[in-house]
Amino acid sequence: MIYPKIPLAQSIIEICSAKGIHNIIISPGSRNAPLTIGFAQNPNFKCYSIADERCAAFFALGIAQQTKKPTAIVCTSGSALLNYYPAVAEAFYSQIPLIVISADRPQNKIDIGDGQTIRQQNVFQNHSVFNANLTEESSEENDLKINKAIEMAILQKGPVHINAPFEEPLYETTDTLSVEPKITPADEIIGKKAIENVADFVSIWNSAKRKLVLVGVNEGDSIDPKTIENLAKDPSVVVLTETTSNLHHPNFINSIDTLITPFDDSDFKEFEPEILITFGGMVVSKRIKGFLRKYKPQHHWHIDTLRAYDTFNALTKHFVMQPNDFFNDLLPKTIFTESEYFEQINQVYQLRKIKRGKYLEKIPFSDFEVFKEIIESLPKNSQLQISNSSAIRYAQLIDIDSSIEVFCNRGTSGIDGSTSTAIGAAVASQKQTVFITGDISFLYDSNALWNAYIPKNFKIILINNGGGGIFRILPGHEEKPVFNTYFETSHHLTAEHLAKMYHMNYFTAADTDSLEKNIKSFYETNDAPAILEIFTPTAENDVVLKQYFKELI
Repeated sequence: MIYPKIPLAQSIIEICSAKGIHNIIISPGSRNAPLTIGFAQNPNFKCYSIADERCAAFFALGIAQQTKKPTAIVCTSGSALLNYYPAVAEAFYSQIPLIVISADRPQNKIDIGDGQTIRQQNVFQNHSVFNANLTEESSEENDLKINKAIEMAILQKGPVHINAPFEEPLYETTDTLSVEPKITPADEIIGKKAIENVADFVSIWNSAKRKLVLVGVNEGDSIDPKTIENLAKDPSVVVLTETTSNLHHPNFINSIDTLITPFDDSDFKEFEPEILITFGGMVVSKRIKGFLRKYKPQHHWHIDTLRAYDTFNALTKHFVMQPNDFFNDLLPKTIFTESEYFEQINQVYQLRKIKRGKYLEKIPFSDFEVFKEIIESLPKNSQLQISNSSAIRYAQLIDIDSSIEVFCNRGTSGIDGSTSTAIGAAVASQKQTVFITGDISFLYDSNALWNAYIPKNFKIILINNGGGGIFRILPGHEEKPVFNTYFETSHHLTAEHLAKMYHMNYFTAADTDSLEKNIKSFYETNDAPAILEIFTPTAENDVVLKQYFKELI
């Protein structure tokens, strides 16, 4: 086998191999040549070459999202490293393990005017779970830092940064290892199996007649069926899920905004929970956050092995547990409290769903109509990736088949790497992957298509409404030049030439008939990745959506 001659590079590569790191995303450069040589010529690793570092990091994020294992990204020195930051922040807040390995100049070359040098040490300190600032020579101290970085990425489910200084020559190789790096044993993932003082919480649960369970970003098939059935049958429990919750039951409410947007103060008072239980990642619905901040529960219990955000300024207990362990300990000890909470809320929600169906039947061609059509067309058992901004919010309003698992970068809710993440997820998943995105998000991350690994059955559905449609929905929208230029960023661009440049099949639709016709061809053609670009009317979209909530009353 061929190894880089630099001992420190050998140590990094050998420790990554021993720790089971498999997927390595490399961006071209010279300073990282020792790492590139070592990773690319070692059969223990699957290496990908992605030129744009921002895209590379989000591509890695998508792979880690699917494999649930750390993915490593490798770059050269200087500003290349900073392009990783958006994905690092996303990984930090979405609790996704990511290992950043950056090549650096030796410390005596920093801040003296040498090329491609910045202060790389601790550059991600505010959004990483560990930083390993290595010295130039191979040593046991360096080995321990590398080991700890990888272990922290696993245990804390987040990004870590390994910064490695290399001096020239960088490209020399050898056929023998000159190091025997120290490998430390892996620690167990923390998390209790039983609730401390469980009787106290059982008593609170049994005495409460209004219990609200709110589920954020969550893995599919992760919650025990018996827990789902117990919560669904309890008359004192209302379960609110979102598209990204991947949790399904006929008794669960899966469109929060459809339920609560038309509420007045008296409705909110009736809905106010005594106990709020939350688990999973970030919640999309801004309205449910506003409601719970104003109508605070007496008890807010959050279940997570790592963090508990006080999102509603009402947190009373953080259970450092897996949700299944929490419910398996609590629910068998509780009783079904006599209550009309679920029945009252469910009656309202079922009426809202009937009104939603009637409204969707009469609306003109628009974003809302398009989302209904494309979500209903999704292949069963596929994976759906959704970009942020308008796309994820429209998706919250439409029922999605329970066989489809849904993902979105909700850690920081940015539009910057949605396409790259979706492609990385498609590479790592065995499922058919469909990515739904808006035009601004798609154009912003267009370098994501500069990628030699996109599966031939990867599908992009691009809703092009000529700008940032989300700003038309938000309060303060006025049809003035400042709005159109600086908020909505109006444009007349399309994906046609991008599709041609990257050898992707390209379909378009601009009305219901062309959408129904071309979406069939879009799914049937699998000789290359495909884009279906749907053009919707800019001025009508927000009117149609705002009227929807009025007609729910």
